[in-house]
Amino acid sequence: MNKRLQQFLNAENISQSQLADTLDVARAGVSHIIAGRNRPGFDFLESMALHYPQLSMEWLLTGKGKMYKENSLFDAPYDEAPQIRDSQTANPATKAPAAPLPQAPKSARDVDHIVIFYSDNTFETFKPGAATV
Repeated sequence: MNKRLQQFLNAENISQSQLADTLDVARAGVSHIIAGRNRPGFDFLESMALHYPQLSMEWLLTGKGKMYKENSLFDAPYDEAPQIRDSQTANPATKAPAAPLPQAPKSARDVDHIVIFYSDNTFETFKPGAATV
């Protein structure tokens, strides 16, 4: 696991001391884990999962899969689950009038729907050709 932790640090462009400060652990502790002298404890791993939710813990622990999780609505912790908001029930007073979208050239494939994800863990789904309110 020490090699994978070092790979993660390189990918994130952060130092061992920055990781230790972020996780609120001793800098020597991180150094010892990366050097292979110590194995990380539960508190260290839990803090990694909380501070770096995009990191795949399966990859970190076992080396299986990819370093980062696929972006998904289901990646949010259960107590911070995204609020699903239907575009039809949004507050019309705060919603700007929709401008018509330019028509894209036709291809062999048609767009079925477009999903926009917002930083507050909400999203809206748009279907081409559907009437907007």
